[in-house]
Amino acid sequence: MNTWNGAWVAERLDVRLVDDERPFGVGLSDLVGLAVRRNPRRAHLLVSSVLGKHVPTDPCLVHAAGLLLGHRITGLSDATVAAASSALRAALAGPDTSAPPVDVAASAALPNALAASPPAVVLRDLLRVPVAPMSALVIGYAETATALGHSVADALGGAVYLHSTRRPVEGVAPYGGFEEEHSHATSHLLLPADRALFETAGPVVLVDDELSTGTTVLNTIRALHAVSPRDHYVVAALVDVRGPEDRARMAALADELGARIDAVALASGRVELPPDILRTGQALVAATASPDPPAAVVPACPVVRADLGWPGDLPEGGRHGFTPEHRERLDKELPEMAARVADAIPGGARRVLVLGFEELMYVPLRLGEGLADRLPRADVRYSTTTRSPVLAVDEPGYAIRTRLAFPAHDDPADGPGERYAYNVAAGTDPSRAFDAIVLVVDEAGDTPALESGLLARLRGVAPVVLATVPVRSPASRREGR
Repeated sequence: MNTWNGAWVAERLDVRLVDDERPFGVGLSDLVGLAVRRNPRRAHLLVSSVLGKHVPTDPCLVHAAGLLLGHRITGLSDATVAAASSALRAALAGPDTSAPPVDVAASAALPNALAASPPAVVLRDLLRVPVAPMSALVIGYAETATALGHSVADALGGAVYLHSTRRPVEGVAPYGGFEEEHSHATSHLLLPADRALFETAGPVVLVDDELSTGTTVLNTIRALHAVSPRDHYVVAALVDVRGPEDRARMAALADELGARIDAVALASGRVELPPDILRTGQALVAATASPDPPAAVVPACPVVRADLGWPGDLPEGGRHGFTPEHRERLDKELPEMAARVADAIPGGARRVLVLGFEELMYVPLRLGEGLADRLPRADVRYSTTTRSPVLAVDEPGYAIRTRLAFPAHDDPADGPGERYAYNVAAGTDPSRAFDAIVLVVDEAGDTPALESGLLARLRGVAPVVLATVPVRSPASRREGR
């Protein structure tokens, strides 16, 4: 499984991952590694091996993990669970291991021809088999879980999707807000283009990458229930590391509200932390922190713009709402978009990174999938930039090997600040170098600050293809633009 499963941090901070439920045969150390935050309120960071946020990951695996989490809500047959478990273990093991092949015999839903594909593709395609649509309102958390929430909604089929955002829109009053206490930037807004989204039948499904204490989701449920009460909420996360007291708090809230609250995850367990973790974590950061990689001394690599041919009536994501009809339209347009990007990538590129932009995670993910399908001989990876400050240490047993720091380039409402792209530069391991980078931003992020900041850093790493996605605000949706 992953080679950065926490040994470096465990040795220095005495942090331990302990497994509990493994519904698909994989545990915490398969799904997350450990890193150290540069944050005085929380010392450790669980770095997902299937999220594609901090670590460049096979986009087919990232989408498949979200689909699998969604099917934890809809349910899967025993045979499909067995096949999915086999494919997931093989995909996490990677191409350089002796992992067993996907067990075709485990499920009649997994034909022999499909099993000849890479395990991540097998898993994704197995989980894309049509199911009876389930109506729900799915809400993902910015910035980390925006694409994960989209993918959960994909699995439900009939779900409307909305993700929280830290980007306010002038003249649009937020539906609700909540706080993420351990985060580096805590203000979340819900800005639906149409408040009728909250009248969608079925449960409200809250999606995050990890369920640590559950405080954020409890705050959200309270805020939503005060405005529009529901009788069923589902909390979905890749990993659930809550303790008994946290689980009791969720049960108590369900009793208080007279509602059902379910929690599902791909794996559960606990993170064992020493009592002085904050002090030792800050000391480790102070002792270990190193500057970003130096600027390239060779001529900067070229930047080419690719026109995606984005439809004018298609939202760029779930910031203001994304319906099943929008997903069908995106699925239809993706092959041509991926073809346009593929044509712009330098010939001979064998290792390609599709890099998203903070909350804009789902469209880059799906473009990455399209490129992986179109360029089967290339190793296509996907990750995104982030606000999250994390210690980078160029050691094989550590999750965050390198970082590129650059100024924010979308005129954020909370003021200027530093942003990061992790594991994009190769560092001391040349096998991690990318031959091309596809940077996907929305219009708000395509600014002169992008040119002088992030693009300048990326040009020191590899040739860049820049693709810009139009922004459709709630006002433009109401006006039909």
